[in-house]
Amino acid sequence: QVQLVESGGGSVLPGGSLKLSCSVSGFSLGDYYMSWHRQAPGKEREMVALLGISGGPAHYADSVKGRFTMSRASDKETVFLQMNSLKPEDTAVYYCNADRRWINPTNNYWGQGTQVTVSS
Repeated sequence: QVQLVESGGGSVLPGGSLKLSCSVSGFSLGDYYMSWHRQAPGKEREMVALLGISGGPAHYADSVKGRFTMSRASDKETVFLQMNSLKPEDTAVYYCNADRRWINPTNNYWGQGTQVTVSS
């Protein structure tokens, strides 16, 4: 059974940092595009970071570039999102995603989300 479980969210002051984790089971991390998305109240879900299958650098939304870093620990089947210099506009529910729809259209999986709140 495929599972993605996010953790590490919480409340932080502006300028602070948080590190999110997404632990996966039921599939191999290296076979999927892995990404982090977020959804703020009243807004559409947006992708903030993406890691390809072959490794290499992550890609980031302009709004988080230079502040967020996505990484993968393959031996632990876990991906991370290090978030620094957090701003109030980063407040959202953050979701982990695994995508391999070019192999099977049903291979698109989401975690349950973790809340990040940036506020003074």
